[in-house]
Amino acid sequence: MRIKTVTLALVTVAAGALPAGAAHAQAKIGVVNVARLLQEAPQAQAASQALEGEFATRRRELENQQKDLKAREEKLQKDGAVMAEAERRNAEKALRDGQRELARKQNEFLEDLNVRRNEALGQLQRTVLQEVQAYAKGAGLDVVVADALYASPAVDITNQVLAALQSRKGATPAKP
Repeated sequence: MRIKTVTLALVTVAAGALPAGAAHAQAKIGVVNVARLLQEAPQAQAASQALEGEFATRRRELENQQKDLKAREEKLQKDGAVMAEAERRNAEKALRDGQRELARKQNEFLEDLNVRRNEALGQLQRTVLQEVQAYAKGAGLDVVVADALYASPAVDITNQVLAALQSRKGATPAKP
C-alpha cells in the first residue's frame, strides 16, 4: 500500500515538474493490473500444469506411503493387545521411524515445490513485465502504473496486455 502511494506521488510530482512549454503535451499514462495478468495469463496456467506434472509422481508416492503408515498403525492398534511385548515394541518403533521418514520426505517435497514455484513465478513476472513494456512502447505510452487505486477504463491496458500474452502463448516473450 505504501509503495502504491509513493508511486502515485512520484507520478504526480513528475507530471507537475514538466517544463512550462510542455504543459499542453499530455503524458500518456496506462494502468495495468499485474495480479490479474499473473493469474489469467496462459503462461501462468502452463507453468502451473508443468509444476503439477513435475511433482505428481512424488506426490503420489507420499500419499501411498501415508496410506501404508495409516494401515500399519490401524493394524498395530487392532492387534497390539495380542502381540508379544518385543513384537509390539518393534512394530511401534518401525511405525515411528516410518512417520519420521514420511515427515522428512514431505518437508523436502514442499521445499522443492516452493523453490520451483518461485522460479516459475519469477519467470512469469519477467514475461509479464516484458510484455507490458513492449505494449507500452508500441502504444506510445509515457508511464505505466501497476495496480492503481483507481483508473478509468480508458487508461487500463490490462486487457490489451493479456491479449498480447495470449497471442504469444507458445512464443518467446517480447524483448524490451
